[in-house]
Amino acid sequence: MTIGTLDWANAGDRLDLLADPVAQAIGDLEGVEVAEIDPALADTAAFCERYGVDMAESANCVIVAAKRGGEVRYAACMVLATARADVNGVVRRHLDARKISFAPQEDAVRLTGMEYGGITPLGLPEGWPVLVDEAVANHPGVVIGSGVRHSKLALSGAVLAGLKTAEVLRLAL
Repeated sequence: MTIGTLDWANAGDRLDLLADPVAQAIGDLEGVEVAEIDPALADTAAFCERYGVDMAESANCVIVAAKRGGEVRYAACMVLATARADVNGVVRRHLDARKISFAPQEDAVRLTGMEYGGITPLGLPEGWPVLVDEAVANHPGVVIGSGVRHSKLALSGAVLAGLKTAEVLRLAL
């Protein structure tokens, strides 16, 4: 896959560039590539500018905490970097939550085993829904986090849509 100015390699051959839960999850997936980046440039805007990746080729993973009746459930939302997820509308209703919010940074890092700014839907805790926006699911090649800040993954939206707990919805505002 050729996206931006990065040197992409098969992710299965470079497990050293992935967070442990991502490295464990990558084994069953085909067409996933990884590239090393400067960790200071992991945030989407800085990353896209430095590595020549269009914002429409980058997708963000947002972890939300859905609350109802004293129970908290977590989910991941995947939207293109050019959009925002409708967390308080579509996501809240879909997860049947009374209240929903972005998961606190400390909780997201602790529960996923990934670095903040690199959290990805690959390797999330068992049973967490992965809500994939239609634009991401239909994308031929998108850049996402790798679980760490010093690399990025590239894959088709179809790979994300095919994850075991993935659900494709119209999430973007």
